Amino acid sequence: MLAHNELKKGSKIILDGQPYEILDLNLMKKAQRRVVIQTKLRNLITNNVLDRNFHQGDVFEEAEMIKLNVKFLYCHKERCFFSEETEPSKRFDLDIEQIGSQAKFLKANQIIEAMIFNEKVINVALPIKVKLKITEAPPGVKGDRAQGGNKTVVLETGAKVAVPLFIKQGDIIEINTETGEYVKRAE
Repeated sequence: MLAHNELKKGSKIILDGQPYEILDLNLMKKAQRRVVIQTKLRNLITNNVLDRNFHQGDVFEEAEMIKLNVKFLYCHKERCFFSEETEPSKRFDLDIEQIGSQAKFLKANQIIEAMIFNEKVINVALPIKVKLKITEAPPGVKGDRAQGGNKTVVLETGAKVAVPLFIKQGDIIEINTETGEYVKRAE
């Protein structure tokens, strides 16, 4: 059990029988009143985000999550298919909406972590940064501008990302999977 003062960003708790991850947490104290904890929570099963306030003295059950390395196989008709890394015959699938915006950065045979809650795979977690190859890139045209420009390129997974003008087709770049933004060109 977690007390209200043990909550922090990234903690996983059970609320209404479902696992939630704390995305943001603020302590708010008004004069002569008890502390109110304002949180932004993400449901780990449905990926829905909600705001919830908690009060001093509230107690929370910690969500017991098991992590397992899995291999991404492919996506078909809004479902993504995975297998256990060590046992390819043990397969499962998840809805693209359940995975969220990170699904566009999944690459075939990529090893990622699956989260298991109550002996059921509820979601997958990509690394924060992934390296992907650019398959389509328009030429970078220099013009008269004060600062550097951007162009949109297509990655090997089909995702479109804004990158600086010096990036060209065939380059391998690093992408932040949480924000979906270009980080740097990989060596």
